[in-house]
Amino acid sequence: MFRRSARKWVWGLVLVAGSLHATGHPAEHVKYDFAGVRIGGGGYVTGLAFDAAVPGLLYARTDVGGAYRWDSGQRRWVSLTDWIEAADTNWLGIDSLALDPSDPNRLYLLAGTYTFPGAGDAAVLCSTDRGRHFTAARLPFPMGGNELGRGNGERLAVDPHDGRILFLGSRNAGLWRSDDHGTHWQQVKSFPSVATSKSSTAANAWRRQPIGIVFVVFDSASGRKGQPTPVLYAGVSTRQTSLFESVDGGLHWRPVPGQPTGLRPSHMHRSSDGSYYLTYGDQPGPDTMTRGAVWRWQPAIGRWTNITPLPAGGVSKGFGWGDVAIDPSNPKVLMASTMDHYTPHDLLFRSTDGGRHWTNVFAHSEFDHSNAVWTVGHAPHWMTRVVIDPADPDHVLFVTGYGIWASRDMRKLDHGGRVHWWFQDRGLEETVPLGLISPPTGAHLLSAVGDLDGFRHANLSVAPPQFPAPPRYANSESIDYAGRRPSLIVRSGYLRHPFGPAIRAAWSRDDGRHWTAFASEPPTGKGAGSLAVNADGTVVVWAPRGAAAAYRTTDFGRHWQLAKGLPGGLQIRSDRFDAQRFYAVDPATGALFASDDGGRSFVAMGGELATAVHGHAHVLLEASPRQGGIVYVAARDVPLLRADVQGHVLMRYAKLDGVDAFGFGKAAPGQHAPTLFVAGRLQAKQGIYRSIDGGRQWQEIDDAAHRYGRVHLIIGDPRVFGRVYIAPDARGIIYGEPAGGAK
Repeated sequence: MFRRSARKWVWGLVLVAGSLHATGHPAEHVKYDFAGVRIGGGGYVTGLAFDAAVPGLLYARTDVGGAYRWDSGQRRWVSLTDWIEAADTNWLGIDSLALDPSDPNRLYLLAGTYTFPGAGDAAVLCSTDRGRHFTAARLPFPMGGNELGRGNGERLAVDPHDGRILFLGSRNAGLWRSDDHGTHWQQVKSFPSVATSKSSTAANAWRRQPIGIVFVVFDSASGRKGQPTPVLYAGVSTRQTSLFESVDGGLHWRPVPGQPTGLRPSHMHRSSDGSYYLTYGDQPGPDTMTRGAVWRWQPAIGRWTNITPLPAGGVSKGFGWGDVAIDPSNPKVLMASTMDHYTPHDLLFRSTDGGRHWTNVFAHSEFDHSNAVWTVGHAPHWMTRVVIDPADPDHVLFVTGYGIWASRDMRKLDHGGRVHWWFQDRGLEETVPLGLISPPTGAHLLSAVGDLDGFRHANLSVAPPQFPAPPRYANSESIDYAGRRPSLIVRSGYLRHPFGPAIRAAWSRDDGRHWTAFASEPPTGKGAGSLAVNADGTVVVWAPRGAAAAYRTTDFGRHWQLAKGLPGGLQIRSDRFDAQRFYAVDPATGALFASDDGGRSFVAMGGELATAVHGHAHVLLEASPRQGGIVYVAARDVPLLRADVQGHVLMRYAKLDGVDAFGFGKAAPGQHAPTLFVAGRLQAKQGIYRSIDGGRQWQEIDDAAHRYGRVHLIIGDPRVFGRVYIAPDARGIIYGEPAGGAK
């Protein structure tokens, strides 16, 4: 949490040519307490790992939301990566995690979200205190925690006999080794070139992605304590020869004889009897697999055995296999998960005889949705990791594309009983909010959320149901309320399987408790996009995704008119006071538009304001919460500006070097100006700031432990002074309030 700094700064205020300047330090510090708005999970958990030496010590990694440690005392997940700053936000995608079998305090994270040019290189984050603090070892290549194969693993492994040694399987740069606890890395040039060949790439809908080496596994039975383990294996995501072994500590490598080909490996685990189990699919996942298999390999006798549940000619068809787990206390007990078995959903199987016979677990299961009501309509999918607690064989967990399910009575299945599952996601909030509003009446917060439609947050600490259906959207991308009639709310989204047909915009007259789909959509467009409702709730302007124009309706979609003068692809905003005024901005170019006739026509805004943001990217525009006809505009390399609709800049907040997000909250006691919240740079220092006096003085409200990557949305609560809602990179919604009575 934050520490209050001594308020010893001496400020001098000088108003020069409409700019607010402050002498001395850029900001004092106000201690804030931050907590997660309870959504109840929602993101793809790509990996889980128990520490065998410490009962209950469990870690999770996610594709875009960082890593977590389970707090068994509080029965919640604790985020380990909230300290990552905006400049390193690409580290929030965790492509692998590794524990040191000889030291339960050591934790390693392979951090890097994307491999495309400009995304930035990856890093190995090293901790000696179970993730409370990290040091970063930057790598000369990228990783892809949110790319294809992100549920494979683990790519990162620690030598069980010599904890100084780690191996790292990269996506496009081969195999790497560290001899000093992950601080420095050297490429293992002897590893076969298939790891960087075209056969180890895969394609999704928009580009080809390197997959590379997806797991490294040490043979803990070889070697002895204090010396490098001689035998280890590495798997490459290719349908060719894919599994390689080294018997000299990783110096030289050779193919494992007799291995299956034609499918890509995704996981490999060693059992206590020396056998290895591997899962395969024709694709790396998670998007699509149409064939797959589960194999057992017994290196002592050189035998490979296909033990695939639901085989079809030796290979499952129509889906693949995600993971296989082995009970550490009984090598005959296995659990295997399907991958992309979409009809009707993925399946989980259990064997108590080493894979000779399997039982469908879900056919004998009950799911408790009370911890996150919205999960009722979401079937298990993307089950790329299954784990059995080494301290409790009844405790089994599996991941999905929307969180983690756990059981504490798995062995009941072996005696004809029912298995009970609960959603173990408290504290693990990996959703991606795309829109936030805090109206002056009703629920304090409503959200539009990627993959999960949206929520009405009447209680910030309780996971709410999704917006009542119909309509139900895969994403809600835009949400707005009428400034003078705040109980009237509109939202837009888009559809995908398994959601049925629906008009892709909806409105509510009762603060989001009930929704009605618009009567129709505009003549062009693909739903979602951006929409806004005017101050008295009588006009909606919608710029749908893919449309070359924006459209206006006065009857919630029964009739549509072209919004003249407005191109497509813009962000639409409404004036909070003047029902005739709308605004629009092209975030990519900085082009600004305004309407004073209820959205019938728009004209390009000119003047000093247009000049200041022309040609800039990530441009933001918000209407003033205090006065009609006034807007605030900023960008990542443009300070916050307050201007009128003629383009006259009324105030330039010059100390702000750039803005990632900004919003307004309730005025401080004795102040007239609304509290202004900004995520960005104040005199080149990145942070989250607030001003309670119209921008004359700034207070920093984050600290080194609470950066949250890059913040994309930030708004204040108009009814609670000091409260702020933040949507950072895939950490759900964070809300903060002054700590200990601090104001």
